[in-house]
Amino acid sequence: MKESYWGYWLILLGVFVIVILLLIRNVTSNNTEDYYTLKQISEASMVDAIDYAYYREYGELKINREKFIENFLRRFVDSSSVSSKYELFFTSIYEAPPKVSVEIKSSTDTYVINDSSETFDMTNRVDAILEYGTN
Repeated sequence: MKESYWGYWLILLGVFVIVILLLIRNVTSNNTEDYYTLKQISEASMVDAIDYAYYREYGELKINREKFIENFLRRFVDSSSVSSKYELFFTSIYEAPPKVSVEIKSSTDTYVINDSSETFDMTNRVDAILEYGTN
């Protein structure tokens, strides 16, 4: 009988450790994930928003502002975390030459530890310029 109690305590300890690790992971890895997600989504959305008719006529790259914002939002919603709250700011979007500045403010859920509530707010900003080479 004593051995079965040890087994129950061991399982309970394992569940407790997993919950603590998930909470720590949620707080520590959000900043890095948000930065790389923001960087990759900005680049992919700029490539998708290229105005090819303008490029054929004038030989210069130009992006469509509305198409960039639409692609960016669609991609960001697909890859964002459900447990965080996000605020997106498009600080500057230049169509020709293609340059965008995007800022994301993310905040996690409120954690209550010993009657004090904690939230973790992070801000990531990316300035992206689309370059191309001519042969």
